[in-house]
Amino acid sequence: MSSYKLTYFNLRGRAELIRLVFAAADVAYEDVRLTREEWAAVKPNTPFGQIPTLEIDGKTFCQSNAIARYLARKFKLAGKTDLEELQVDMIIDCFEDIAKPVLAARFEPDETRKATLQKKLSEEQLPTFLDNLEKILKSNNGGDGFFVGNELTWADLAFLAVYGWIKLTGNESLIDKHSKLKALKDRVEAVPKIAAWIAKRPVTDF
Repeated sequence: MSSYKLTYFNLRGRAELIRLVFAAADVAYEDVRLTREEWAAVKPNTPFGQIPTLEIDGKTFCQSNAIARYLARKFKLAGKTDLEELQVDMIIDCFEDIAKPVLAARFEPDETRKATLQKKLSEEQLPTFLDNLEKILKSNNGGDGFFVGNELTWADLAFLAVYGWIKLTGNESLIDKHSKLKALKDRVEAVPKIAAWIAKRPVTDF
């Protein structure tokens, strides 16, 4: 059986989806959480000078979605057919589209520009994104199951991670207005292995 070592900061951030995939699959791994000082020493030894990285049997890989996709396929969380895998990948890419303005609004240092980004995010980008996302959810079993097929996939886990990012911007109420998405979040959080991970994971702001 392969051994896994995930390296990131003591944050959820870009590594949390990977951790959620491990949790859903009930697969053990080493969860290394670096300080900023430790990262400075580790950085030159990473493939592209960034984390998270995943070491598999001694070989190191980077890019969070590539890692999560590999693990999801390996652990049967990527869809049951080629078309289901395509649907899952489509949703994952849509999450990346909204992650960019969410993170830009959250971490913009200039307060005037930050206010402008927040306004556009709250009034334009997030409402459109969430409306479209709920349509996709409703197209599968009326929105009362998961995004794709009849079982949990990493698309559902990614939504849980993205919800955390949206919450950082103070816009979680926008998700709450989308009853099917809100119910999906609650449903995924209630999966026993996911609930166990959420209960024991380190408490961090992001």
